[in-house]
Amino acid sequence: MDVHSRTAANRRLLADFFDGLDEDQLRTRSLCDAWSVREVLGHLVMPFLGNMGSFLLQVVRARGSINRASERVAAELALRPVGELTADLRSNADQHGRAPVAGPMGQMLDGCVHLRDCARPLGLSDDVSLDDWRMVLDPLPSGVPGLAPKSRFEGLDLRATDQDWAWGSGQEVKGPSEALAMAMSGRRVVLQDLSGPGLELLRQRLGDAR
Repeated sequence: MDVHSRTAANRRLLADFFDGLDEDQLRTRSLCDAWSVREVLGHLVMPFLGNMGSFLLQVVRARGSINRASERVAAELALRPVGELTADLRSNADQHGRAPVAGPMGQMLDGCVHLRDCARPLGLSDDVSLDDWRMVLDPLPSGVPGLAPKSRFEGLDLRATDQDWAWGSGQEVKGPSEALAMAMSGRRVVLQDLSGPGLELLRQRLGDAR
């Protein structure tokens, strides 16, 4: 599958998801500690609405922290009406600029993980396809800068229980593709959906992760 076409399709899926939420749901804390569900939407439109100059100014104000600068920009964008933000997400779905460090797969991963970052705490089943999860599972164990260090997976045998996917050797950790990808991306709450002798080691490695 083409990563650009799947990223675009998932951006439209995300827009539909956010359009279907009420104000209480939008105020709910997401699995991203710094953001509400609404602020995750602000983050998702940042690549299309952000200005590099103003973002660098935010980095300076955040004393060089790109993460804190991103959190502030996302929170500011989230103040706009949800309908405007989802319209921006749809109209720019096919825009695939050069993403620093992570590249196009980083944008694909961003959409898949952030949908579940919002849907899980709301108790909603909205999700991307198994094929999409396989697409992001393949590169994750090799490390994604700023999200999933390669050292997190050393000595683990990772296995999906809902499709034919496996990586590595060592202590087994198994579960649904979504839960594996979310755990690999640092979301400790999904560990309850995984099992295997390597689970405690993965839990320890996620101790300082978001």
